[in-house]
Amino acid sequence: MACRGSADECRGDGFCGSDTIRTSPNIVCSAACNDGRAVASPLCCKCKERPAEAKANQTEDLCGGCLRSSLFAKFKLAVTSHSMINPSDNVLVAFSGGSASRLVLEFVHEMQSKAQKNLEASKDRSLPVFRVGVAFVVESNISVSSPDSSKAVEEVRLIVSNLAPPVKTVHVLSIGSVCSENFDELDGRSRLSELLHFVGDATGKEDFLQYLRMLALQKIAMENGYTKLVLGLCTSKLACHVISATVKGQGYSLPADVQYVDARWGIPVVLPLRDCVSHEITMLCQIEGLTTLKLTQEPHFNINSLVSSFVAKLQEENPSRERTILRTAEKLRPFFFNKLPESEDSERLSFRRRHALQKFKSSGSIASDFLCPICGCPVSEADLQTVRSNLETGLVKGAFFRSICCSSCTFQILPEEESSMDTVYSLLPEEMIRRTKCNGTAGQSWLRKQIEDCLLLQDSDEEHE
Repeated sequence: MACRGSADECRGDGFCGSDTIRTSPNIVCSAACNDGRAVASPLCCKCKERPAEAKANQTEDLCGGCLRSSLFAKFKLAVTSHSMINPSDNVLVAFSGGSASRLVLEFVHEMQSKAQKNLEASKDRSLPVFRVGVAFVVESNISVSSPDSSKAVEEVRLIVSNLAPPVKTVHVLSIGSVCSENFDELDGRSRLSELLHFVGDATGKEDFLQYLRMLALQKIAMENGYTKLVLGLCTSKLACHVISATVKGQGYSLPADVQYVDARWGIPVVLPLRDCVSHEITMLCQIEGLTTLKLTQEPHFNINSLVSSFVAKLQEENPSRERTILRTAEKLRPFFFNKLPESEDSERLSFRRRHALQKFKSSGSIASDFLCPICGCPVSEADLQTVRSNLETGLVKGAFFRSICCSSCTFQILPEEESSMDTVYSLLPEEMIRRTKCNGTAGQSWLRKQIEDCLLLQDSDEEHE
C-alpha cells in the first residue's frame, strides 16, 4: 500500500500520517518514504515482528534472529541425536576460513559456553565441560585458493581470541609437513611439490590435496589429545560430492562420506552442519558480522568445479535441489565405521537418543577391512578380488601400493610408469605407507584363513611326536 506520510513521519508500523491506510499485517513501511511511496519489506514469517532478512528452507522469509535459531536447531539436533559431542570430549574444530567453518566454530563455542554456565550454576558439578581447540592448515604456495599464510594465521588467531572464555588453543600446521618424516615445513613443501608434479590430472591433484588436508588435521588431533574432529561440511558441499564421486567412480564408497559420523580415521570425524545449506550459512554470517577469511579463488577447470557449477544452476531453478540430492544419497546403506563407538557417556543419553543410535544399520562386509591408502575409501568386492590376487603375487613397493589403491585414485592420481610409481611411493606421507602395511596385514589374515585347513597346529604336531 502507498505510504501517505513523509519520510520523517513514517513509523514503520503501517500508519504514516493522519490519512494513512494501514498496510498488510505482513508488510512494514520503510523509514525512507519518498514521494508518497513506501518501500515494502516482508515481515519474518516466524516471529512476525522484525523485517525478513533472508530466505530459509526454500520458502520462509526469516529475520536474522529466527534464521540463527533455525540453523542452530539443526546443528543441535545433529549433535545430540548422534552423540557427536560428549561432556568428556576434547573437540577440535577444523577452521578453513569459510562461512561454514566459521559458523560451526560459533555454534560449538555457544554450546561450550552454555555448558560452562550450567556447570557453575550446579551444586554437584558432576558433568565436565568439553574442551575445544581450533586447527588451521596452511596451504600457501600449494593451493590456488589459499590466502597469504602469515596474514591468514594472524586473522585466525584474532577470530578465536575474540571469542568469550573458555580459552581455545589454535593449532597451525602446513599441509606440506605431512609429507616430511620430521614434519619439517621446508622439506615437506619441496617433497609435496615434487609429488604433485607426478599428478597430471587436475581433478586428481585437487582431491589429493584434500586427502593431505585430512591427514594434517588428524595429525593435529592425535598429537594434542583430541577425541573428535568437527568439520563444517554442509548440505551444499555434500550434494556436490554425491555427484562428483559418482562421476569419478567412487559410488561404492559414497555412503561413507555423506553420513553424520565417520570413524574410519584415528580421530572420528563429525559433521554437525550436514543439514544446513551454504546460502543460509553465508547469509547468517553476513547478518551477524562473523569474520571470515578472504580466499582468492582462481579459475580452475576440473570435475569438481564443473559439478559445483551444475549444482548451483540446479539450485537457482529449484531451491530444494541440494537437499533432494543428499536425501537420495541417504538411502544408501552406510558402513560400520559411520557410527561412533560406545563410551561411558553413552550411558547418560536419554532413551530416545540411545534408541536412535541402536537403529543404525550398516554394511559390515569383509571388503570394509581394506581401505584405499590414499583416500581411505572402502574397497568394493570387485576391486577386492584384484587386491587379493595382487597379494598372492608378492608385488613390492610402488607396484604393490598402486595395486591396492581404489580405481579412482589409480586413474586420477598415480602414474602408470613403474619407475615414476617408485618415486611417488618414496615421497608419500608416512600415514599412507602405514595404511599399505595395514592392508597387507589384512591380506595376510585373509590368505591364512583360506589355507587354514591345510595348516598343522602346534597341538597336532605334539600329538604326532
